[in-house]
Amino acid sequence: MADVSGETSASPRQRSECRSETGDAVPGNQTLSKRQKKKLLKQQKWEEERELRKQRRKERKQQRKLQRQNTQQENRGEGPSGRKRPCTEATPSSLRLLVDCSFDDLMLIKDVRKLHKQIQRCYAENRRASHPVQFYLTSLGGQLKQSMDEKDKGWVNWKDITIKAEHYSEVVVKDELVYLTSDSPNVVEELDQKKAYVIGGLVDHNHHKGISYERAKELGIGHAQLPLSSFVKMNSRKVLAVNHVFEIILAYLEKGNWQEAFFTVLPQRKGAVAVSQDGTNRQEIQDDDEGPGTDSDLDAAEQTAIRDQN
Repeated sequence: MADVSGETSASPRQRSECRSETGDAVPGNQTLSKRQKKKLLKQQKWEEERELRKQRRKERKQQRKLQRQNTQQENRGEGPSGRKRPCTEATPSSLRLLVDCSFDDLMLIKDVRKLHKQIQRCYAENRRASHPVQFYLTSLGGQLKQSMDEKDKGWVNWKDITIKAEHYSEVVVKDELVYLTSDSPNVVEELDQKKAYVIGGLVDHNHHKGISYERAKELGIGHAQLPLSSFVKMNSRKVLAVNHVFEIILAYLEKGNWQEAFFTVLPQRKGAVAVSQDGTNRQEIQDDDEGPGTDSDLDAAEQTAIRDQN
């Protein structure tokens, strides 16, 4: 039946659905409340801005990527161009540095894993040093090798490093060996490029004090300590981590100055102060909660080692 205007009459359901599309009513001929209208408008706005939000996320992601790249460049001492130092700038040194891994049976597995990270740090620092040394790992086996196989399978592809299962005395002539130990009465004044310096791969929290010194004497090889006391006074003991000794030598090869090398590498948490030549005036170095050689730095070095494997 037609109405007076000549149009077909819509059913109540059709009229209700039409009103719901305009936001005035919902199915069932019920008017939307203010809260429902507000919610509906919010949903529509959210749908309309979907692409805008996607674009903003993309921009934020790109910004974070650039920030990470800038931070990495600063940590590596790279220039504003963001380019890595060309390999041609590095001048390899003939100096040999050996990490003696023959103390495996004296360490707990947690300390073996710390040593593993310290070795990763040595490898990473040597790869980007201005005067990289000839790096050796000797007596590799036991828990340490197991840790490397499990946590860092790509170590077998490391470059510019010599890895031996044999003891260091079987790798280098005894007359050329100098064991670096803080217990030695001898002090290194200058590094001899013809010598091979041995660093004890032991993390024992001073449970086996003097063991590397005793073993050096038993083997009848040379031994000495770095001239730490002549340039630095520390609140803590003089025993340094493997990577600290390694990095100090790399820094000395670059700077030619022991004091600069020590303060470039030593963790600030050790409360180190510079000692003047007369031993009287000292310049304090501000302490910090976390300095070079902490777990965060070692994790960064681990990532560098991983990248080098690829």
